[in-house]
Amino acid sequence: MSDNNLVYSTATGRIEQPKETKPLQSKVFKDGFLRIERQTKGRKGKGVMLVVGIDAEQHDLKKLAKTIKSKMGQGGAVKDGIIEVQGDDREKLKAILEALKFKVKIAGG
Repeated sequence: MSDNNLVYSTATGRIEQPKETKPLQSKVFKDGFLRIERQTKGRKGKGVMLVVGIDAEQHDLKKLAKTIKSKMGQGGAVKDGIIEVQGDDREKLKAILEALKFKVKIAGG
């Protein structure tokens, strides 16, 4: 008990320990292209499109995701440096990203 990590106090109850946050790591490809992948694993058969390869230091992922979602008319999220967009219209997503001056490849089947 000499490490002074207080977990519980009778005065205040359970004390939350600060969680360590790691810096946002996104997978950036050497060729400079973004990849649009389709994934259904762990989603009960529902498909989502993943936009992988965006440098989080150069682009605001939340703002970019909001733009994509509004132009697509679909929902989505930003998780671990990857933009997820619901549905499976990869050609439309590719056209939107190319209009935003990104180089894009469709990956996977």
